[in-house]
Amino acid sequence: MSSDASLRQVRYRHTQRADLLLLIFGGTVAITLIVGSAAFAGRDPIALAIATPVLAVLAVVFVLFSSLTVVVDHEVLRIAFGLGLVRYAWPLDRVRAWQVVRNPWWYGWGIHLTPGGWLYNVSGSEAVEIVISDGRRRRIGTDDPAGFMAALEAAPPGDVIDPGEPGHRRRRRYRSALGRFWR
Repeated sequence: MSSDASLRQVRYRHTQRADLLLLIFGGTVAITLIVGSAAFAGRDPIALAIATPVLAVLAVVFVLFSSLTVVVDHEVLRIAFGLGLVRYAWPLDRVRAWQVVRNPWWYGWGIHLTPGGWLYNVSGSEAVEIVISDGRRRRIGTDDPAGFMAALEAAPPGDVIDPGEPGHRRRRRYRSALGRFWR
């Protein structure tokens, strides 16, 4: 294996499914199908006109946010929702600090701004909060915080301890090209 190929090696990949979203989606689809079929049988165009777009929106939301995949390699921390159409990436050299956090229930799920920074979550209350070099915070929901933290702790060659934040690592740029999202 060449040294260039070893740099692209994925250290961590974990997908968290949105089980509660699936349950809610299934129940809502069942109710909407019952209402839609009753409307179709009764030839009620208004109820049918409401049920069809509701099903379409629910299907799109489910496909986009049915899971959250976290990938850490030697260069980049990447996250992707569902099929990967909604995705984000942070170069590891810009990730200054990280810690396991617990989100209050009212933070909910999805992608939105919270008092602790942007939240990316599909299920549960556990997350890993990262601090970007410019001070911005991101909370990434996970059901495997220990594995996620271990991947972040496994720093590539060239890392240094940031004396301003004991116990946290600062990253140096290891390669300039980020490449494709899924390597």
